[in-house]
Amino acid sequence: MREVYVLGVGITTFTRLEYPLVEIAGYPAMMALKESGLSAVDHIYVANMGAGRLNKQTGLASAVVDHLGLTPAGAETIENGPASGASALKEGFMAVASGLHDTVLVTGAERMRAANSLETTDFVATLTHPLAEYIYGVTLPSLAGMFTRLYMDKYGVTTRHLSMVAVKAHANAMLNDFAHLHEPITMDGIEDGPDAQTNNPMVADPLRFYDCCPVSDGGACLILGTADAAKKLGRPRIRLSGVGQATDTHAVHERKDPTEVAAVRLAAAQAMKMAGIRAGDVDVAELHDAFTILEIVESEEAGFFKKGEGHKALEKGLTRIGGQLPINTSGGLKAKGHPVGATGVGQAHEIVLQLRGEAGPRQVKAAKTGFTCNFGGFGNNVVCLVFQREG
Repeated sequence: MREVYVLGVGITTFTRLEYPLVEIAGYPAMMALKESGLSAVDHIYVANMGAGRLNKQTGLASAVVDHLGLTPAGAETIENGPASGASALKEGFMAVASGLHDTVLVTGAERMRAANSLETTDFVATLTHPLAEYIYGVTLPSLAGMFTRLYMDKYGVTTRHLSMVAVKAHANAMLNDFAHLHEPITMDGIEDGPDAQTNNPMVADPLRFYDCCPVSDGGACLILGTADAAKKLGRPRIRLSGVGQATDTHAVHERKDPTEVAAVRLAAAQAMKMAGIRAGDVDVAELHDAFTILEIVESEEAGFFKKGEGHKALEKGLTRIGGQLPINTSGGLKAKGHPVGATGVGQAHEIVLQLRGEAGPRQVKAAKTGFTCNFGGFGNNVVCLVFQREG
């Protein structure tokens, strides 16, 4: 199996974008092509979840490859819910590692704000089990609310801990020009102060407004290729060294323990084993915090902290920039934004910048190994990736 390297990256702002979806996918791809020095690739993968329903656009990969002038390269659309981005990167990894292709472009894109909030909520809710959950009105925030309550009761997590995640995410997003929410928040404003309940209304008890990610448009791209191609670029070589994917029981209430997210644990272990590392070797991580509780839980399931102690690590400042393991330096889904098809690629984009030393004011010192967790459905299809700097 060949080693796989990142040859170029690109990203749009994660916000409300008025451009056609094909352009949202194409813009970061053109950035990545320019950075890589390539004018052609062997294959492209386009990560997307909602084009058919939200944008009346099917066959998105065919439109994107033509838009970029990359024909006759092969082109495929990859859909794995909110984990579509990392799934597409996994496919690109396999194509290069196997020798099938030498250069692969992976771009993720979503234009979610083309629909109203009710339509978008229903669209995302179709990720739930069609017969055991969706038909009864279950939504992702409702599942997250029930999950959070169970976790709080079992491990002593409080709403204050959730607010700490949100405050950290917003502070990091203030350092990221591409983040959706450039809005600093404080514990006093959303948790402790006299106006906290007004500023931070309930969404799905115990989750409140600032515990939930925004609905975002946006795109991100990575180009993957061989070691020989990476050596020609004259910059630090970033290797995609580990991939892992696992699934779990679809209906959350049918799991043996609803407070465990086994797919995260298994996918993380697979990715780290392939990369030849342990959790303690990771210098920076991007975790899928569509809801604040998920950063805490995923940090435990990935092995960074013991089960039930992620919130204690948060309290100690271990997950801040400058801490033992900075998590979601980009602002995370919580504040950077969550254009679902682009999210996993956006996470990888942040890790590549960190490992190159190009993250500016949010740079993690001497970062050599990075990790991403892209969470599909409510933890029923998860993809984890490990990136390492060489040279």
